[in-house]
Amino acid sequence: TIWSQAGLDLPAWGTTHADYFYGAIPCTRQMTAEEINGEYEYQTGEVIIETFEERGRSPAQIPAVLVHSHGPFAWGKNAADAVHNAVVLEECAYMGLFSRQLAPQLPAMQNELLDKHYLRKHGANAYYGQ
Repeated sequence: TIWSQAGLDLPAWGTTHADYFYGAIPCTRQMTAEEINGEYEYQTGEVIIETFEERGRSPAQIPAVLVHSHGPFAWGKNAADAVHNAVVLEECAYMGLFSRQLAPQLPAMQNELLDKHYLRKHGANAYYGQ
């Protein structure tokens, strides 16, 4: 996506995002020359794991990542869920681009609203699904 190429996280700006991802979609750091010239595919996975670990984020709660200068990776409980998460990620990225154009200083959504939308579908007491 554009966000990967720009090396930017995709903030949680709206409820579509919050229904699927519990916070910003992180963008990894750039890979080193050694990582690129070595076992590239393996190292890509290592950089993804590093990103979640360093930020204290759960890949189960944010089932997508943006690999710097490369593109999005998404996963789920099965192949269909992974594809669905990838489609939602792309839609959020698209909406985010236009939202930021309209409001360049757009803050992330309120934590209370993020919690409401994510936890009502994925929390211990989940009650909502669409």
